[in-house]
Amino acid sequence: MAAEAKKKSDYLVEVHDLKEYFPVKTGWFSTIPLKAVDGVSFNIRAGETLGLVGESGCGKTTVGRTLLRLYEPTGGEFYFNGELVTDKNIQPLRKEMQMVFQDPYSSLNPRMTVEDIIGEPLDIHHLYNTKSERHDRIMELMELVGLNAEHATRYAHEFSGGQRQRIGIARALAVNPKFIVCDEPVSALDVSIQAQVINMFEELQEKLGVAYLFIAHDLLVVHHISKRIAVMYLGKLVEIADADELNDHPIHPYTLSLLSAVPIPDPKTARESRRIVLEGDVPSPLHMPSGCPFRTRCRYATERCAEEMPPLTDRGRGHMVACWEK
Repeated sequence: MAAEAKKKSDYLVEVHDLKEYFPVKTGWFSTIPLKAVDGVSFNIRAGETLGLVGESGCGKTTVGRTLLRLYEPTGGEFYFNGELVTDKNIQPLRKEMQMVFQDPYSSLNPRMTVEDIIGEPLDIHHLYNTKSERHDRIMELMELVGLNAEHATRYAHEFSGGQRQRIGIARALAVNPKFIVCDEPVSALDVSIQAQVINMFEELQEKLGVAYLFIAHDLLVVHHISKRIAVMYLGKLVEIADADELNDHPIHPYTLSLLSAVPIPDPKTARESRRIVLEGDVPSPLHMPSGCPFRTRCRYATERCAEEMPPLTDRGRGHMVACWEK
């Protein structure tokens, strides 16, 4: 394994067969695994955005947190810049990988000023020589995300949701990361503010060359910011393709259903479009159906779907789909 720890790669982020199982007690001495992430694989190039979409509870956030070792992975491999990430080398790599959390209200310390919140990563990683250098760097980061210098001495509760998320983004950028996990960073914001924050993410990527794993459940937002999109259902990836390709030519029945639920601004087109409503409830991840996890809600399901999970196969132009019948 040591020989494989560093390899030449075209990708900044490589994830192979990632698994994250949480033990759940079912009795005094018995537990069963909750398979939050079950064999997920994908790649992200430097400066690229991969959107990760799916309904609540499908394991999107768990993927991001497991990559950054906020959860200890049950299985699989994660290579960052060609280097295998393990418990032994994660500490120096934390500067390269950061996270922007979903809730801007609970992810900031209410007892710290904005200057101290943004400056904390600089303190932890010793990225300055003098207090003046630290202050200048914080001012530079605040300007980068659209905050004024007078905001530095205020506390998080004095800001709106959009401003708080900007503080969180400045904190993530403080260590000059190459890769940021964006965990539904706009879902808690008003629609008008969402557009501003999304545009800022794009401007920062263009300016700094940072790569994103952009986790969200809003396909319109994901399509706007992502170069490629991965669709997740009950811990597994069911489809991956370029953003335009996925939007124009979806293949997996679950992706078709997600896209049919996206609001269409043109009334005529909206009337002509047909909503694909899935039947049944999402199965419990504690008691997963055999074979394909989507088969219990799929109109195309056959006996083969119950027997084995379909692998992701290339349907042309890098469009990967996990489905026997489509």
